[in-house]
Amino acid sequence: MKMNRRSFIVTSAAVTGGLALGFDPFGKQIVRAQDGSPELTAWVVIQPNDRVVIRMARSEMGQGTITGLAQMVAEELECDWNKVTYEYPTPGTSLKRKRVWGDFSTGGSRGIRTSHDYVRQGGATARVMLVQAAANQWKVPASECVAANSVITHQPSGRKTTYGKVAEAAARLEPPKDVKLKDPKEWKLIGKSVKRLDTADKVTGKQVYGFDLKLPGMVNAAIKDCPVFGGKIKSFDAGRVTGMKGVKKVVPVGDSAVAVVADTWWQAKTALDALPIQWDEGPNAKVSSATIAEMLKAGLDAPQAFVGNQNGDIKAGLAGAVKKVEAVYAYPFQNHACMEPMNATARYTPERCEVWVPTQDGEGSFAATLAASGLPADKCEVYKINLGGGFGRRGAFQDYVTQAVIIAKQMPGVPVKLLWSREEDMLHGHYHPIMQAKLVGGLDANNNLVGLHVRLSGQSILAAVRPHIVEQQKGRDPLTFQGLADTGEHSFGYTIPNLLIDHAMRNTHVPPGFWRGVNINQNAVFMECFMDELAQAAGQDELEFRRKNMQGLPRNLGVLNAVAERIGWSKPAPQGVYRGLAQMKAFNSFVAAACEISVRDGNKVKVHRIVAATDPGYAVNPAQIERQVSGSFVYGLSGLFMQECTVKDGRIAEDNFHTYPSMRIAQMPKVETIIIANGGGIWGGIGEPTICVAAPAVMNAFFKATGKRLREVPLKNQGIELV
Repeated sequence: MKMNRRSFIVTSAAVTGGLALGFDPFGKQIVRAQDGSPELTAWVVIQPNDRVVIRMARSEMGQGTITGLAQMVAEELECDWNKVTYEYPTPGTSLKRKRVWGDFSTGGSRGIRTSHDYVRQGGATARVMLVQAAANQWKVPASECVAANSVITHQPSGRKTTYGKVAEAAARLEPPKDVKLKDPKEWKLIGKSVKRLDTADKVTGKQVYGFDLKLPGMVNAAIKDCPVFGGKIKSFDAGRVTGMKGVKKVVPVGDSAVAVVADTWWQAKTALDALPIQWDEGPNAKVSSATIAEMLKAGLDAPQAFVGNQNGDIKAGLAGAVKKVEAVYAYPFQNHACMEPMNATARYTPERCEVWVPTQDGEGSFAATLAASGLPADKCEVYKINLGGGFGRRGAFQDYVTQAVIIAKQMPGVPVKLLWSREEDMLHGHYHPIMQAKLVGGLDANNNLVGLHVRLSGQSILAAVRPHIVEQQKGRDPLTFQGLADTGEHSFGYTIPNLLIDHAMRNTHVPPGFWRGVNINQNAVFMECFMDELAQAAGQDELEFRRKNMQGLPRNLGVLNAVAERIGWSKPAPQGVYRGLAQMKAFNSFVAAACEISVRDGNKVKVHRIVAATDPGYAVNPAQIERQVSGSFVYGLSGLFMQECTVKDGRIAEDNFHTYPSMRIAQMPKVETIIIANGGGIWGGIGEPTICVAAPAVMNAFFKATGKRLREVPLKNQGIELV
């Protein structure tokens, strides 16, 4: 497989996933890399020059997962980090090898936290094999040998050898079972801010994304789907564009889309724009943001709802309250808006179908390829490419892969690269679910919080994406309660004697999706802003009020205290500066934020500073965590102030970045990251958790600055501007 700056040229090795099987003279099967170097474990290939190739099934989309996973393999392998590189195995190869690489999915901040154990095992096993091979050559006990920095030393004699010199012999050994992993106290590489493995290629332009892909003889396709979700094609007049320059073919794609294939993508798009298409938009063409909002509003007081968390007697608790506080909040549809639009390249023949794709889930793309091609697994393969942004869009949803294969089937033997236009990408997403919430809290005579009812009304992602889970839950979507659940990785961060959190499911025709952080984003706004409202109704400091209601939750309290101390909560803020707080448990990490803002002219908000604390249990690469936290606030603040997808005539109205903007560099606050790595066998996520605390912290500070309580996102709809 050879790469250059703007192309990705395929050789025969890429077709087999870069692996080949060979046999040593004694008949043991050896798996070799493309260059002939031996594989020690599925994770580790050692080249003769001591170069270490670490294979990773997870996807890299800018978050640094590949570097973090490689660190864990290299930690146990005891190799020289400066000699480490990486590659992706293919899902077809993994299937043939009984899914030796495990899960290919990269989402839910799971990349490291759900694979740390077995990838470390892969490195440790390879180390033991290398040491044993060296010991065999020296005819000494392996217990007398140690490995460090890709060098094996026989301690009594001082003899040394390198990994590359014994790799061939090590590959012939039977892998040992039950290799002991290091104690965290012994880690030398895990916990260090080592350089990322993908930075150099990005800086030099060598990095290839799906957008850049070029194959010999490749043609390009542009596609247009019905603008109203659920609509279909009535007709299109291919004859009007078939004579245009470069156009090869006009093809239907399913019953709702049409594509133009041409020599270049711009030729394809130009012809597609000129193609007369008549749509059957169906009944959803009458839906608008206003009708959806009314549907959700009705759910706030509906008699039926699915319970996500409860204890005590909420009716009695609220009935006996001396003071009640009630508020209604709303959160909109939002688009992933990846910088790289959806794309996939497919080549189909009746004997084989191959797809090159930037995907968060190689196995998901593989399954889509099988279904669309109609070919068995042994005649299909998917080659994963680094992503120009994912955020959940390229994981559970493989519509772009399906479309690419369908088009390629109509041009057998020709590689077809399908690239969505920015408008197609914006109008045919799987959007952050829309949600409203009604919260009612009760305080007793001593201003103690004695009851809380949170009613959610809105979409269920799982009902649309994984309905079998909803069926198993008897109609309930457990993911709706992220950050509000009774137990698990998204458990509720307060102890309240009488509690009820329920969900009136109100699904729309707009398809929901896993948008970076998913339901914690709106739930943090609902809960953390309302906690401020309750504290103010009780006449208590917002931090102290939270502390009172966090008994038995030391890790929630730990991150909250950390940001409060760093921001100087107990001391007066500078003149004209106001502070806000928020905390939550998300993806098995505990996160909190404290911010400082100022407000000019009543509506122009400057976020000066955000302090963010994260307790993920273990911090593999602190520098990457800091970057992820800072990046998460770009997402969180952009969503808070300006990002919303509205529905008009059944379709999404925002079709490009001029109507769906992101915050600019000048608007970015200073971010201070606090990492609390307490270990304890708990592994939390990083990429998504801190997004959720950005918005409520700022909204709470805005109230302190203006006395105006904001309860609807985005703030632009209320005339609030980020400056």
